[in-house]
Amino acid sequence: MIFSSSSVSTVLRYNVPQYHFFVRQAIFLIASFIIGFLIIIRFPTSKYKYFTTLAIAGIIVALLGLFVYGRITNNARSWYDIGPFALQPSEFAKSIIIIFLAVSYSKLDKLKNNNIAMYFIPVAISLIVAILIALQPDFGTFAILGGIVFFVFISIPNVQTNILKVLKFGAIGLVVAALAILYSGTEIFNSRQLQRFQFRSPCSRYIEDTGYQVCNGFIAIHNGGLFGVGLGNSSQKYLYLPESHTDFIYPIIVEEWGAIVGVLIIIGYMVMLYRILKIAREAENLRLSILAYGVFLYLLFHILINLLGVLALIPLTGVPLPFLSYGGSFTINVVIMLFVVQRVNIENKTLKNKREMASITN
Repeated sequence: MIFSSSSVSTVLRYNVPQYHFFVRQAIFLIASFIIGFLIIIRFPTSKYKYFTTLAIAGIIVALLGLFVYGRITNNARSWYDIGPFALQPSEFAKSIIIIFLAVSYSKLDKLKNNNIAMYFIPVAISLIVAILIALQPDFGTFAILGGIVFFVFISIPNVQTNILKVLKFGAIGLVVAALAILYSGTEIFNSRQLQRFQFRSPCSRYIEDTGYQVCNGFIAIHNGGLFGVGLGNSSQKYLYLPESHTDFIYPIIVEEWGAIVGVLIIIGYMVMLYRILKIAREAENLRLSILAYGVFLYLLFHILINLLGVLALIPLTGVPLPFLSYGGSFTINVVIMLFVVQRVNIENKTLKNKREMASITN
């Protein structure tokens, strides 16, 4: 579908061969699976603690470096040009934050630390990363990262048992943040970003930036009907949808394959998310639980923000759709995090078997 959806724009918009994005995506997938099979699935999650601090420091430096060396695309300074490829640090920030939260809260849990203030330290560090991403500006990634941190935080057992203290600390933090923004004179959203909140009835604003893309997505979905117009036969990929192989690949899929396939894709996502959540719930310790739950949230937010934005149910923020959209950093990151979930599943079964054997011998 990446080849089909990009076959026109490669020639007419990017002036490259038709197979350009298809070949690059194949390279990204092969590289991520090699890393996953050779390293991630064999590497114990207990060893993550040895590089987490370095990874957090590295991602903060990488995000800061974007303000000097980053390339501007779609009014966001989010990429480094590295030869023929582009690296997007904010994508890897999500995975690093998930691992960081898992390691940090696992350590606090093992130490039986009941000082609730200590549980806010990982949140504060994650907030620094999120703010750097928001300043690019990339509010889609900011929202996803914020959602991951918030829901992981409130899932921690010690946080749940001290909910009143948590609410008190949270309220103080919100007041301080609000006052800082108020007295700094900084605008949270510029005029272009505020326009994104005009997301309803996009076809009534077809000639405006706030309606053009989403309305063409509607046209693509309408053209597809139940069974689609056939693979390669999309009309909306003829530059009507500028991001037809990335953020708006779902309408192209529905146009070519039909609404039935579109529904099957959503069902497939639901099954996958259920399986990951099941692994998180069956985890033998807090570290494993947070790793799987974090990946569940990561994929869930990407799917919801992309599909709801494309369907004009929320403001369009421009995030890729897992396993379907083109994107190097995103593809490598998603596949590697699925290998992390598989590693969690392996360790769950290993620890469960050891526990059962211990109970038998005792």
